[in-house]
Amino acid sequence: MTIAKTLTIAGSDSGGGAGVQADLKTFQERDTFGMSVITALTAQNTLGVHGVFPQSLEAIEAQIDAVLSDIGADAVKTGMLFSAEIITLVAEKLTQYNVKNVVVDPVMIAKGGAKLLQTEAIEALVTKLLPVATVITPNLPEAATLLGLEEIVTIEQMKNAAIELHKMGPDYVVIKGGHLHEGPAVDLLYDGQDIHELATERIETKHTHGTGCTFAAAIAAELAKGKPINEAVQTAKEFITSAISHSLEIGNGIGPTNHAAYRTLANKKGVL
Repeated sequence: MTIAKTLTIAGSDSGGGAGVQADLKTFQERDTFGMSVITALTAQNTLGVHGVFPQSLEAIEAQIDAVLSDIGADAVKTGMLFSAEIITLVAEKLTQYNVKNVVVDPVMIAKGGAKLLQTEAIEALVTKLLPVATVITPNLPEAATLLGLEEIVTIEQMKNAAIELHKMGPDYVVIKGGHLHEGPAVDLLYDGQDIHELATERIETKHTHGTGCTFAAAIAAELAKGKPINEAVQTAKEFITSAISHSLEIGNGIGPTNHAAYRTLANKKGVL
């Protein structure tokens, strides 16, 4: 049996809602074989991040070499990379193994406000990783930080940001509009020529832990299966919308999204 293979290079979330755990759940739900390289351990739950413990460069390199030299990957998704040294190493390895589909989720801040990327690492992200990315998936604060802007608060500003981010090297840019203050939840896909809007009704819930990780992982899974970028992003949008609309009230803080919701709803409709 042949199956598409997806690799996440990201931090571990002990609470299971984001990071490597969310990525692997998403890969499985989207019918791909998931693998992982852990860049950092976090002590984390629904109330926040209580500790960050980066892995050594030697450990990260060994994990990447072990997976890509033997099993290979049809797509790689990066998440929390934490430092400039880790970012540089990951970019070099993706180039070394000639990975075709690279989805970069530029994780910077956790939902609870904890810093997941060192300030000095932003330059490395821009100069080393974005040029090897197939698609990047920043939210509005992340896009603003990458571009040195104070904030992005309108659709028009999102469109301008997508164009500017594309100049940094990725083939495609997806800017997530979940941080817009009002109106529908609008994401933008820029392919270097046209800007495509993907809008859904905004879901009123605080339980959105892991949305960015899950969305990017879903895109990676679809690309791994050979889907074109427009279809991959559209499916990922539907997947995360289902996950948010059926989010889980787990713990005493910000609960996780429901990775099984898309499949469960499809089964009920007789689609799967």
